[in-house]
Amino acid sequence: MIETLLGGLLGGAFRLAPEILKWFDRKGERSHELAMQDKALEFEKLRGAQRMAEIGASADAAWNTGAIEALREAVAAQGRTSGVKWADALSTTVRPVVTYLFVLMYAGVKLSTFVGSVQSGVGFGPALLAAWSEADQALLAGILNYWFLNRTLEKGLR
Repeated sequence: MIETLLGGLLGGAFRLAPEILKWFDRKGERSHELAMQDKALEFEKLRGAQRMAEIGASADAAWNTGAIEALREAVAAQGRTSGVKWADALSTTVRPVVTYLFVLMYAGVKLSTFVGSVQSGVGFGPALLAAWSEADQALLAGILNYWFLNRTLEKGLR
C-alpha cells in the first residue's frame, strides 16, 4: 500500500516536473525577450540621436556654404563701381585714409611715450625700450609679413 501511495506521489511529481521546468523556461524567455526589447529600444534611440546629429551637421554645412557665398558676393560687390564718380572716388579712399590715420595715431602715442620718458629723466636707451614693447614687435612682424610675404605668396599662386 505504501508502494502504491509512493508510486502515485512520485509519478505525479515526475509528471509535474516537466511542467514546472517549462514554466521556469517560459519565465526566462520572457525576461530575455524583455531585455532584447530594451536593447532594441536603446538602439533605436541611439540611431535617432545619430540621425538628428547628421541632420544638424547637414544644416550647419548648408548654412556655412550660404555664409561663404554671401561673403564672396560682398567681396565681389566691393570691387564694382557704382557709376557715380565722386562716390566711387570716396569709396576707394576710405580704407587707405583710415589706415593712415591709425598709423599716425599709433606713431603719435609711441612718440609721446618716448618724449615723456626722456623729459622725466630716463635715458635715451631705456626710454626707447619703454616705448617699444614685445606687442609692438609682434605688430610690426605681422605688418611686414602681410605687405611682403603674403603678397609674394599671392603672386606665386597666380
